[in-house]
Amino acid sequence: MKLLRIWFVYVVMFGSLTVGNVYAAGGDDPLLMSLKFDEFQVNQEEGETPLEWNMSAWVGKDLSKVYLKSSGEYADGEVEGMETQLLYSRAISPYWDMQFGLRQDSFPTTDRNYVAFGFMGVAPYFIETDVGLFYDTDTGQVALQYAGEMEWMITQRLVFIPELKVNLYSQDDTAIGIGSGLSDMFFGMRLAYEIKREFAPYIGIGWAKKFGSTADQAVAAGGEDSDTEVGIGVSFWF
Repeated sequence: MKLLRIWFVYVVMFGSLTVGNVYAAGGDDPLLMSLKFDEFQVNQEEGETPLEWNMSAWVGKDLSKVYLKSSGEYADGEVEGMETQLLYSRAISPYWDMQFGLRQDSFPTTDRNYVAFGFMGVAPYFIETDVGLFYDTDTGQVALQYAGEMEWMITQRLVFIPELKVNLYSQDDTAIGIGSGLSDMFFGMRLAYEIKREFAPYIGIGWAKKFGSTADQAVAAGGEDSDTEVGIGVSFWF
């Protein structure tokens, strides 16, 4: 949390300087901002109905921005797991940004803090891609995360969205149930109806699978190494 607070101070300073430059340049490269919830949904999982979200927000100019990314799950009156990233993003090509900053994983009993570096952009076949490399300064853990999705327009309003997320870790972390190597994978599909471009309710189904030591720890704790979820939700941005 301390690392995120330090980075927040940087963000505020960056925003102040950017606003000043906007006025100095006469608005040729204006300060812009955006908030987007790719997923905001309620799932049906063995009698439970957890709330999940996946959002990103940014403020900045054409080439340089500050991003806030957040994803997590809320159930039984508490946040069961949340990932937050605060990043400086710089365009390095027409379709790709290089990003660096901080990531914090929050759990009911502990937190994990990482230094973050990665790339975000559009891969061939219009796959929206987000790849991050993370280093935990306290434990020495190195994590690699991949997330990709694409949109297939069935009609002008009906959209099919497949997505894939993969996490790998360099070492075991039994306090949070993480194993080394390929840790977990999620594959999901959503069918959205765009009432307008900025607002689209959807239904979705997803399959999550744990591997190796991560799966062993989950089973030993009385859980399962795989899970299927069905949810309804809405995506929106402005």
